[in-house]
Amino acid sequence: MEAMDNIENKDNVVSVLEYNTHREKLTLPEYGRLVQKMVEQVKSIQDREKRSQQARAVVRTMELLNPSIHQQENWERTLWDNLFVMADYDLDIDSPYPKPQKSDIHETPQMVPVEKKPLKAMHYGRNILNVIDLVSGLEDGELKTQMIHDLAVYMRTQYLIWNKDSVSDATIFQDIEKLSEGRLVVPEGMVLTELSKKASFNRPGLNPSQKNNNNNKGRNKGNRGNNQRKGGRR
Repeated sequence: MEAMDNIENKDNVVSVLEYNTHREKLTLPEYGRLVQKMVEQVKSIQDREKRSQQARAVVRTMELLNPSIHQQENWERTLWDNLFVMADYDLDIDSPYPKPQKSDIHETPQMVPVEKKPLKAMHYGRNILNVIDLVSGLEDGELKTQMIHDLAVYMRTQYLIWNKDSVSDATIFQDIEKLSEGRLVVPEGMVLTELSKKASFNRPGLNPSQKNNNNNKGRNKGNRGNNQRKGGRR
């Protein structure tokens, strides 16, 4: 008999348990389900003055549960806006701030315009054209000459990052004049500083250890191939 009572008690406990997968989705999960229930209780209060008083208590609770909100500029208004959001904007209370509109909070962000012009030289990137435009607008003189030199050094670095072969100064100078459509002319006698033999140029996202691992894999693969060919000749 006692065993049967225990089984019945366990069944009652199981029937009361609620799982998050069966619950209604929270509008603002950072405040938790308890605050969401508090908001629903506030909405059910008939007296407007009491409803407003309880709303202020809920906002204070939200502040305590989310102290990092103080880092925002208008954190108090944000709390009240969040209260209305959790109430699905169906809350008639005396608020220190205007009631937000659903269209304002959930406004669809504007599309960011994307440059659709084709890249003239992929390995230099799109921003290189903006730099060329800037340098082209400078008056002739020492500053412009230095800017052209710095531009050439940068372009050489980008070239070597995306191409394994070495590149001559003449090639970089030709690319500058080509990309600028003749607006930039490299002064005669300009020479870029000689690169160190130890210089290494890695593509973005590839750290030196990854590069070395890839090189070692290639060498190991080549060695295995050589060993197999030697074994075959035996």
